[in-house]
Amino acid sequence: MQLTHKPAKPRQARSEQAEQRILAAAEQVFATAGFGGATMSALAAAAGLPSANLHYHFGTKEGLYKAVLQNIMRLWLEAAEGITASAAPAQALSAYIKAKLAYSRTRPYASKVFANEVLHGAVHLQSYLGEELRLVVARKTQVLQGWMEKGQMEPVDARHLFFLLWAMTQTYADFDTQIRTVLGREVLLEEDFAIAEDLILRLTLRGCGLEFPLKEHRA
Repeated sequence: MQLTHKPAKPRQARSEQAEQRILAAAEQVFATAGFGGATMSALAAAAGLPSANLHYHFGTKEGLYKAVLQNIMRLWLEAAEGITASAAPAQALSAYIKAKLAYSRTRPYASKVFANEVLHGAVHLQSYLGEELRLVVARKTQVLQGWMEKGQMEPVDARHLFFLLWAMTQTYADFDTQIRTVLGREVLLEEDFAIAEDLILRLTLRGCGLEFPLKEHRA
């Protein structure tokens, strides 16, 4: 029997579109005003929807804030899915770095929401940081240690490698004002991210004893 994909019902599709619209707008509001400074009226105005719509989909401001954080975490966890025992270390780490840096370019407010939350004690992220993220890092650490044991990469502290990768990639979103000021930019350009990607890949791969594919990045 052939399985066919059933498209979402019009009402369901409209509901999902509304939720994504609200989440996208909320990223910017929470990033600029913080959780405490954001109001439901400001969040609704940013989404171009009545406040009642926000309450309908997310209940409270805290419910919306947690949904924004969960959406960000989902994206970042997906970026690490390619780091598996059967993957080639250089390619897997390169793909992870590129994905994280791409999110800093295309979703800078998402990164800032996360940074603000952590700087204020991660009140809404304690369970995530202590459970889900810790488990993911532990699993990916085992993968990297397996590569090291097979001689596929130089011995490094895998957890601290992840910390450094987060810092190098997320800084282009979290501290873009600093970077733009030093570079004399109104906004960061694609070429700035290309230069950053090239350098981060060089430092990471060569620091781990892996070959940096020069031709691939200079084509």
